[in-house]
Amino acid sequence: MFKILQKQPLNPTVTKMVIEAPLVARKAKAGQFIILRASEDGERIPLTIAGYDREAGTVDIIFQIVGGTTMELNALNAGDSLADFVGPLGRASEVEGFKKVAVVGGGVGCAIALPVAQALHDNGCEVHSIVGFRSKDLVILEDEFNACSDRVVMMTDDGSYGTKGLVTNALEQLINEGNAYDEVIAIGPVIMMKFVCMLTKKYDIKTVISMNPIMIDGTGMCGGCRLTVGGETKFACVDGPDFDGHLVDFDEAMSRGAMYRDFEQHKRDEMCNLLSKEVE
Repeated sequence: MFKILQKQPLNPTVTKMVIEAPLVARKAKAGQFIILRASEDGERIPLTIAGYDREAGTVDIIFQIVGGTTMELNALNAGDSLADFVGPLGRASEVEGFKKVAVVGGGVGCAIALPVAQALHDNGCEVHSIVGFRSKDLVILEDEFNACSDRVVMMTDDGSYGTKGLVTNALEQLINEGNAYDEVIAIGPVIMMKFVCMLTKKYDIKTVISMNPIMIDGTGMCGGCRLTVGGETKFACVDGPDFDGHLVDFDEAMSRGAMYRDFEQHKRDEMCNLLSKEVE
């Protein structure tokens, strides 16, 4: 069992937890993920490692409450325990040897982008972070990005905080200001990463994206997380989750990602009813 040491709501739909998992913390690196089960009969879900403390033996996870399993997870509190917490899985992000990198995060994807930005900063890289949200009340991790970035550009769709517009608007402006990036790292909704890659391809800037497709076992055996990258089939759990964004078939990835949307809504409704009965 893996004890929840801290639980913190970051916005109305996003929660951070600190999990006691010393063996995972010992080996964890930016860009990797874990697979957990909230209960013994629960569903396995992958979550990116949002932070870790090797000395304390803890791992941070940040998740958005979107379906039945994340609702079940969010119903737990500090002092409760998770049934399973397996990792670290996947290939760590490349963070060494860069002089200047733009890190682009969208929505809850900023939780994945943050440890990468921190690792780049720790390796002496100049980090420009562009973070985008739909509105002010959904902003997360602003202080953390400020602490590890030489420049932070905050964007919101509705203009309620920072600058109104898309992350691609901010990135193109920074490029046109003369910033020569060794690499752009984009993490967020697939459609956002697609348009970031369309922009950077125009400027011939290498771009790495982090993919989080449907995943079951996390070892490459089930094939659920397959993607087409450069015309070849890759598995996000073992070949990624980071890939060359200019080679990813985003349209296929978006189509596969929507396959179980109706089922996810059904499980969410089912979990809402279950939690309501528990409260009564």
